Amino acid sequence: MNNNPEHSNNNDEIDLLELAKTLWAGRRTVIKYTIIFACIGLFIAIFTPKEYTAKTIMVPQTSGTKVGGSLGGLAAMAGINLGGGAGGEVIPPSLYPKIVNSIPFKLELLQTKLTFEGIDHPVTYQDYYENYHKIGVLGGIKKYTIGLPGVIIEAIKGTNHNILSSKNINENIITISQEEEKLFTQLMSQIILNYSKKDGYIGITVRMPEALSAAQLARKIQISLQKTVTQFKIEKTKSQLQFIEERFKEVEIEFKDKQAALASFQDKNLNLITSRSQSRKSKLQVEYNLAFGVYSELAKQVETQKIQVKEDTPLFTIIEPVSVPNFKSSPKRGLIIIIWVFAGAFIGVLVMFLNYFIKNYKLKKN
Repeated sequence: MNNNPEHSNNNDEIDLLELAKTLWAGRRTVIKYTIIFACIGLFIAIFTPKEYTAKTIMVPQTSGTKVGGSLGGLAAMAGINLGGGAGGEVIPPSLYPKIVNSIPFKLELLQTKLTFEGIDHPVTYQDYYENYHKIGVLGGIKKYTIGLPGVIIEAIKGTNHNILSSKNINENIITISQEEEKLFTQLMSQIILNYSKKDGYIGITVRMPEALSAAQLARKIQISLQKTVTQFKIEKTKSQLQFIEERFKEVEIEFKDKQAALASFQDKNLNLITSRSQSRKSKLQVEYNLAFGVYSELAKQVETQKIQVKEDTPLFTIIEPVSVPNFKSSPKRGLIIIIWVFAGAFIGVLVMFLNYFIKNYKLKKN
């Protein structure tokens, strides 16, 4: 057995020299694969549809102040228990992505009217992708190559005509069509909503084929999200306000009746000083005072609850407002070509060395 280090080093030098020669000899293979992949990259870069990205950043702010805590006596007088005027529940910002991904929210976005070049009037998101949007070269190739099994299965199954439109809503049960389901998938692939727990901000990013439509959709998501969160936050407080206002109207009628009864009795019995008339007057006065107390306290509570509704309404500070992007966000054509060129060169070298090792293996075996 030969353990001579010099002999081993000589073998390594010979192997490296042979590999270098092999690399030079197979340069045509590397160049061929590089050119092929470069052409593929160029094709993808040219026919990948343009996309524009619109962004907005907002910070949700809520008030924790409570008002009206000193009106506990009203509960006993008017049968109202409001827990000291506490506000409604709060949706944590971490749940905002769930709101955007909910079916009612997505249905609302499908009906958002957007402006596109070549269309002389605003069209809804759903109308655009069903009637105006073209699939493109790469989309067609993908559909009838990678997506061909799905196309065949869908053709075999056919369309389920028994599926109702989302407009048919009965007893809070929403039924969506297959077309709307597909649009939901496409819509959510174009929307990114991030919540930074550390900094407390919400970032909304929207990608669309055109700059203006991307900005319009981002603005719609921002407004609808604020509206949904606000409605949830003040729902309890507004229902309390409505209850107090209804009770106030009832008490107001009763108070005016007591007031009229006392005034009428006093007008009719100005000169009477009998014990019976005095007793009747005292009774009417007590009823009037009690009705006035409830009436005045409820009037205060109505105003207090109106203030509470405003205090419970969450505020959203817009850090970065929506703006129309001036430049496309994708495709980055130069980067695509470079990646494919390097991929072609790598695969070319890999194929060349694989052939080299297979050839040596066969020679050693023989």
